[in-house]
Amino acid sequence: MFTGTELPLRPQEETECRRCEVHCDKVVYPAACVERACPFLYAYQEWGRTYVGCMQKVYAVEIDLDLLDEARGRKGGFGAVRALRQPLPMCRAEVSSCYEHRADELGCVNPEFFELPRGKPSFRVVEQSDQAA
Repeated sequence: MFTGTELPLRPQEETECRRCEVHCDKVVYPAACVERACPFLYAYQEWGRTYVGCMQKVYAVEIDLDLLDEARGRKGGFGAVRALRQPLPMCRAEVSSCYEHRADELGCVNPEFFELPRGKPSFRVVEQSDQAA
């Protein structure tokens, strides 16, 4: 049972953190899915409108494409939606924090939560052989 002070095995895979008074959520930008032609973006037409969503259910909302395009042209753009699943490497994602003024002097108790997936590994594995030919 979770007591509130324990950290999970892989905190970077969670989509929300409530382990301190600062509340953090991972968010994604659906407009970036359209701009990047994400292969997991689907579209359908209903009531004369086109709606888009994520096949991988990184976010659960379905968005009116015309309204998304209209908002993309304005200052600030369409904005972010809360991720329900771990964002994929191709997602434009970030961590959104609320109540940052509640942070204590020690800072984040769960810093691994801020790790986001990257399009390619941040390290390279190299094998070295001790045997001489």
